[in-house]
Amino acid sequence: MTTTQLISEIKKKQSFLCIGLDVDLNKIPQHLLNEDDPIFEFNKAIIDATHHLCVAYKPNTAFYEAYGIKGWKALEKTINYLNEKHPEIFTIADAKRGDIGNTSTMYAKAFFEDLAFDSVTVAPYMGKDSVEPFLAFQNKHTILLALTSNQGAFDFQTKTIEDKEVYKHVLETSKSWKNSENLMYVVGATKAEYLADIRNIIPDSFLLVPGVGAQGGNLQEVCKYGMNTSVGLLVNSSRGIIYASQAENFAEAAAEKANELQKAMAIELSNYFND
Repeated sequence: MTTTQLISEIKKKQSFLCIGLDVDLNKIPQHLLNEDDPIFEFNKAIIDATHHLCVAYKPNTAFYEAYGIKGWKALEKTINYLNEKHPEIFTIADAKRGDIGNTSTMYAKAFFEDLAFDSVTVAPYMGKDSVEPFLAFQNKHTILLALTSNQGAFDFQTKTIEDKEVYKHVLETSKSWKNSENLMYVVGATKAEYLADIRNIIPDSFLLVPGVGAQGGNLQEVCKYGMNTSVGLLVNSSRGIIYASQAENFAEAAAEKANELQKAMAIELSNYFND
């Protein structure tokens, strides 16, 4: 999917909502455990109930890898279902990969070619030659971890080197990499006060913003400092939507939570573009 197509979908749905499909068998409704593939059946129900309210889905691959081959097959069925039924939806493999060049190439092939995701999250710690193999794929997007929403982000990402925070070095350096136009960046909603500085460095890039909802991030603050003329935001909510209920009507409850966020996003879009 191209960035232009993603922007078109955001405008059409008046939403920049990304729903995280982080499936924990200990948290899904118990009646689904009787299914042959409870993970896929859970995802399918969530997708069927919420696809009109969001523009992206983000399975965190750890929640599938933890269940071995059955989990990986459930991930494969989920992405195949999305690509077949809702090709207009932007898909994110939240895999946080990052390794030497030839290994990164294989990771890229796994997610872009075999599973046919639109994007994958990648760690920048090993530098250019670990990221450029992902960037080489046409109409695919590499989402670089820039400033994450967890408390440990302060261990390294905000430390100063040569009068500049590490995450700013990451942002500025990544712009020089081959095919850097295929980059997006992860910036946690709990770090919204940093967004103005981030936009000074990467004014036109899309930001994937986790942390709204269960982690306490503020949507209005994220939009105030992070939105650009192409919207430029994908705001993710996982637990706050998919685990809204453990009853048999869990999908409807998830849709209600997604609808609340979509309405709030529509207001933010209206405020930004009508000012």
